[in-house]
Amino acid sequence: MFRFTAIVFLICGSLGFTGDLVAQEKGHSDKFRQLDEIWPTPSQERRASGAPGSEYWQQQADYQIKARLDESAREITASETLTYHNNSPDALGYLWLQLDQNQFDSHSDFNLTRTTGSLTETSMRLFRAEYEAYNFDGGLNIKSVRDHAGNDLPFTVIKTMMRVDLLEPLISNARFVLNIDWSFKVTSVATGPMSRNGYEYFPDDDNDLYQITQWYPRMAAYTDVHGWLNKQFIGAGEFTLEFGDFYVELTVPADHVVAATGELQNPLDILTTTQQARLQRARTADKPVMIITPGEALDNESSKDEEYRTWKYSASQVRDFAFASSRKFIWDAMGVTQKGMDGQDHTIMAMSYYPKEANPLWGTYSTQSVAHTLNTYSRFTFPYPYPVALSVNGATGGMEYPMIAFTHTRPTKNDDGEQTYTRQLKYAVIGVITHEVGHNYFPMIINTDERHWSWMDEGMNTFIGYLALEEWEEDYPSGRGGPRAAISQMISPRQMPIMTSADSLINGGGNAYTKTSAALVVLRETILGRQSFDRAFKEYARRWMFKRPAPTDFFRTMEDVSGVDLDWFWNGWFYSTDHVDIALDKVSRLRINTKDPEIEKAWQEEEKKREPQIRVRAHNGDIEFMLDRHPELADFYNEHGEFTVTNKDRNKYNNMLDNLEDYERELLKVDNYIYQLDFTNKGGLVMPIILDIEYADGEKEALTLPAEIWAKNTSKVSSRIIRDKEILSVQVDPHWETGDVERHDNHYPRIIETVTLELTIPEEQPNLMEDVKVELEGNGKLPIQKKQ
Repeated sequence: MFRFTAIVFLICGSLGFTGDLVAQEKGHSDKFRQLDEIWPTPSQERRASGAPGSEYWQQQADYQIKARLDESAREITASETLTYHNNSPDALGYLWLQLDQNQFDSHSDFNLTRTTGSLTETSMRLFRAEYEAYNFDGGLNIKSVRDHAGNDLPFTVIKTMMRVDLLEPLISNARFVLNIDWSFKVTSVATGPMSRNGYEYFPDDDNDLYQITQWYPRMAAYTDVHGWLNKQFIGAGEFTLEFGDFYVELTVPADHVVAATGELQNPLDILTTTQQARLQRARTADKPVMIITPGEALDNESSKDEEYRTWKYSASQVRDFAFASSRKFIWDAMGVTQKGMDGQDHTIMAMSYYPKEANPLWGTYSTQSVAHTLNTYSRFTFPYPYPVALSVNGATGGMEYPMIAFTHTRPTKNDDGEQTYTRQLKYAVIGVITHEVGHNYFPMIINTDERHWSWMDEGMNTFIGYLALEEWEEDYPSGRGGPRAAISQMISPRQMPIMTSADSLINGGGNAYTKTSAALVVLRETILGRQSFDRAFKEYARRWMFKRPAPTDFFRTMEDVSGVDLDWFWNGWFYSTDHVDIALDKVSRLRINTKDPEIEKAWQEEEKKREPQIRVRAHNGDIEFMLDRHPELADFYNEHGEFTVTNKDRNKYNNMLDNLEDYERELLKVDNYIYQLDFTNKGGLVMPIILDIEYADGEKEALTLPAEIWAKNTSKVSSRIIRDKEILSVQVDPHWETGDVERHDNHYPRIIETVTLELTIPEEQPNLMEDVKVELEGNGKLPIQKKQ
C-alpha cells in the first residue's frame, strides 16, 4: 500500500446543482437532515452531549422475598417486602407493578394474540402450545397487598400490570413499603416459544428442572422520559425495571441444587465440606473445578428426598432476580480476575449448572465461555461489577437476568446411545452462552428500556458478542453480527426500521439483533475507525452503567465523543429501511484539451483511426478509384485533410494564450491520468464509497469517499480523481464491509461471476418388468396388460 497526492472533485450528478434543486422540489429526501428537530430537547436530566444531567434521577426498589417450591404440585408460594424509594421530583398517588406471569393466563393478551396459519394443517408443537395454554391455570394469584403497618391497600390487576392505590401520595425523596403474598402454578415449557420460564420434565429419571423467572410482583419503572412504564407485556417487549437490593430465601426439596442471582449466603448449611473446599479451590483455578460432580448429580436424581432446605441469596444493585432448581444439576466453577473500577483486583466466580443431558458440550465449553465473555465485554465497556456470573442449561431457550443466564442447547444421541454433537452445535452453544451472559452488560447494568427498544439491549449485545466471538479462535463461524449476515434482512420485505417498538417488530431477530449489530460494525470499521468508535462506545457504557439511557443518549454520546456528525448514519440505518447497494456504473479516462492545434488535431486523427470503419467493397481492395483515373480532380483539400494545422489555427491558439493567467496556461499542460467514476445509489442508504484501485504497474490504493459525497444528490454522483499512473481496475467495497447487497456491479471492468448450476437428478422410475416378474412368481400367470 502506498500513498498518492490526489485531487478529488465532486460532481453534483448528471443533472448538476440546478437539477438537484429540482429533485428536492419533487420530494428528494434529505438523508443528511439534522435530527435535533425530532430528538427530545436536552434537559437537566439528560444533556445534549448524551451524558446524564446534573439533575438525573431514577427510582429504587429493594426486595426481601421468601418462596417455597412445591414440586409435587409444581407450584410456588411466596411473600415479599418491597421498599420503594421515590427519588423523582414528583408525588405519586399510586404505584404500578408488573405481573408478567399473567401472560400464562389462558385469556391473556399473550395467548389471545397468537396468530395461526393454515386452516388444514399446523405444527404439532404449535398446537400443543395452544392446547396446554387452554388447559393451564396460569398467572399470579395475588392473595394480599398491605402497607408496612398491615393495612390492606386497594389494588387493581389489569392483565400483566397491577395498580396499587396509596392512602396518601408518596412525596419526593420518601419511601414506601409494600407487603405482598402470592402464588402461581409453574408452567410447562410445552406452552411454547417466548415463555422464558417453566419446568422441563425428564421421563427417563422422573425429574424436573425448574427455570423460575419474572416470577414475583416487580415494580414498573417510573422515568423522566415516559413517567410510568406500564405498557402491557405480550411476549416480545421484555422487562424495564428499577435497580435495588435483594435478599431472597428459596425453600426447595433438600436434594435440589439452586442457581440464582447473587451470592449464596449460607454455604455452610447447603454444601458439604468437600464441596465448600472445591468452591474455594475454584477461585484460583485456571480451568473449571467440579463443585457437584456428575456422580453426585446422579445420586441426587435418584434420591427423591422428601425434606426441604432453604438457599439464601443476596444481590446488590440489580434490577431483577431469577433462579433455577433441580436435583439433576452438575455444577462447575472457576475464578476470573479483573481490575475493577476502583483499581483493585476482583475475583468473579464464573459458574455453570447443567444436567447430564448437556454433556459433553457444557462440561467443556460453558464456564470457559462465561470467562471469555467477562474478559472481552469488560475490555469494550467496563469491569464486571458483580461477584458471580452463571450459565445454566435451563428449561427454555436463551434468556438473561442479572448474574444468571439460561440456554437450552444440548447434544443429541447417536445410534449407539452416546451423546454427541456437530460442529454447528458446538459453536451454537459457545455463541448462545456468550450472548446470554453478555446481557449482564446490556441491559442488566446499562439499564435500557426493553419494553420499547429491543435493539438497545439485543442489538448492542449481539454487536459486542460478535467482537468477543471473533476473539475465540481464528475464523470463528459467526452466524450473526457482521454486515454480511444482515444482507438478506436488509432486502427482506419483513425489514423494518431499527427504531421500531419491540412489540411491533416483525422478524425481531433480523431487525433488532442482526441489523443493529451490522450497523455498529459498519460504524466501527468503516465510518469512525476502531480507536474512535471504541473510545466513544466505552464512554457511553461508563456514562450509563447502573442508569437508564434512551436511544438519543447513545446517538448523542457517539457524536460527542467522536467529534463526528452522524445524523445521516442514524437516519439511514436506524430510522429507514434503505439498504446498501452502490453501483459503479462507469469509469472514464479524461484528457485535458490543451487547445494547441498541433497536439489536438494529431490526437483527433489517431482517435479517428481507432474508430470502427465499415465500407462496402465489391471486391478485396483491387478497386480503381475515380481520382486515380483523373488526377486533375485533386486540389488543396486532397493534400491537406481535416486534421491539417493551419496558420489560422496557430494564430488563434497564440492569441488565446496571451489572454490567460499563468496558472491557466499550466493547467492546459497537465498530462496526468484523470478519471471520472460514476456511481448510482441503488439501495438508498448513503454510505462512504470504499474503493480499491489497481494500477497498471501492479500497485494498489485504498480510497474512501466520505458519505457526504451524496449530500446534494442521493441517487447519482460522480467523482474525478487525478493520478500519475494508469488505472487498471476499480472495485467498490472490496472487503464487503458495508454489506452491499449486489456485488456484481461493484467492479470495473465487470468480472465474470461463477454460479453453481444444480443438475436435478430425476427420481428412479419404477421397473414395470420387475412388477411382472413378481406377479409371475406369485401365481405363475402373466398379468393381463390393459391398453392405455
